[in-house]
Amino acid sequence: MNIRYVIRELGLVMIVLCLCMVAVMGWSAWEWAGGNSEEKVATLSMLMGAALGAVLGLFCWLFGSRSGKDYLGQREALLLVTTSWFLAAAVACLPYYLWAWLEEGAGASHPFASFISSYFESMSGLTTTGATILSDVDMIPKSLLLWRATTHWLGGLGIVVLFVAILPTLGVSGKRLFQAEVPGPQQDGVRPRIRETARILWLIYLGLTIVQVLMLKVAGMNWFDSICHTFATLATGGFGTHNASVGYYDNWKIEMIIFVFMVIAGINFGLYYNLVRGRWRMAVRDPQMIVYLCMLGVSIAVIAGYLYGHTITLTTGQEREVGVLGALRYSSFQVGSIHSDCGFATADYNQWSYLPKTILMLGMFFGGCAGSTSGGLKISRLIVLFKLIAADIERAFRPSVVRTVRVGDDVVDQAERQSVLMYTVLTILVLGIATIVVRVIEDKAGLSLTESGSAVLACFTNCGPGLGIVGPTGHFGVLHLFTQALLCIVMVLGRLEVYAVLVLLRPAFWLAD
Repeated sequence: MNIRYVIRELGLVMIVLCLCMVAVMGWSAWEWAGGNSEEKVATLSMLMGAALGAVLGLFCWLFGSRSGKDYLGQREALLLVTTSWFLAAAVACLPYYLWAWLEEGAGASHPFASFISSYFESMSGLTTTGATILSDVDMIPKSLLLWRATTHWLGGLGIVVLFVAILPTLGVSGKRLFQAEVPGPQQDGVRPRIRETARILWLIYLGLTIVQVLMLKVAGMNWFDSICHTFATLATGGFGTHNASVGYYDNWKIEMIIFVFMVIAGINFGLYYNLVRGRWRMAVRDPQMIVYLCMLGVSIAVIAGYLYGHTITLTTGQEREVGVLGALRYSSFQVGSIHSDCGFATADYNQWSYLPKTILMLGMFFGGCAGSTSGGLKISRLIVLFKLIAADIERAFRPSVVRTVRVGDDVVDQAERQSVLMYTVLTILVLGIATIVVRVIEDKAGLSLTESGSAVLACFTNCGPGLGIVGPTGHFGVLHLFTQALLCIVMVLGRLEVYAVLVLLRPAFWLAD
């Protein structure tokens, strides 16, 4: 295995990340120069973080450049993708950790006093999970809030996909990186050249970002909040700038804009390329998108029926009795946020009954479409699973019938069927084992099995808030540091869909020729 080449590319990933950190630091320095004294320490922390990350990245690049081999095989691609997330999170957490270190009078009670807690926050940002250890978001300097949102935006389509898009040195090896990084069993509808595909995806991503920023500004947000919430929305991340999340604004226009873009972010980005190319029939007939939108519609209708006439608690702590429009407003936002695995909230759904909470947790588990920025099992796999179940039921009374399983115009071959089934089983095993471990660790803290399971599910699906103390009005900072470290691994497992991480644990992976 060409380890040195992997180390060289890891160095370039860190350097790109540090350049983004410098851009945010420039904004922080401008705020500090304008009289915002709280940005002084934040600016220094980002400067030091960028310098440390850049030195480490440069060292890796120089060390790896001595290999003289520019070939990236399948094993190297898997190793590079997985280690990129773990190493990038270590670099991205430096501003948080150094901010706590530089703060005068900061002690053990500081939210970022622990490196693991800082690492959890950055991993949550890069994997677009949106789970936070912060109990008071409003006390964080704006520059660090912007950095949190930026890690979301970078992780949305993946640091490695961005890497492939802007660095021509990878050549044909970029295909392996792209396939290992982009989540989901299919990424249809885009051009066959991988580097060109990555560029197109990021251009679409950038275009949607600009449109949403402008729309949120017109709807009443300031520029800073518009940018931060847009970065979190299109990445389906969920980091906000206030404790009450989007509910802080209590503005239905802002909520509907964010809802629409959360839904957009949960759809296969390849369909947007087809729309740009005028292939609208291929886009609107996509079975995955149709099922996704139908599931959203049914979930919104059922939960709205439950909320109608009830008094609900908002994320601000206020109580409000809702009518028809109010029920649709709060139902649609919560369903759109959870189903796309974004994690924003305007209402405390912890207070709702089992039916709506079950619907939300199922939506979190299934997630959005393959080829989107959302997490979860993916709708394409759900379609295949139901078609396989239907085929097996028919085979029970028609054993001689051989039924071809199709998703749209595509035939699902035996290898793909097995892959979907095995991934589903593996996902359930990972969720089950991690839930038991978290429950054991947090036993003294009194964390229930439901709360433990929802915390694991929220991290694995990259959604963010779960139920109970880790719900929409809670935070993950109350969990043990070992639990936070475990959930960091769970986030990467969900972001890279298990196999890319677990394959590194097999000795054969390292010993193969």
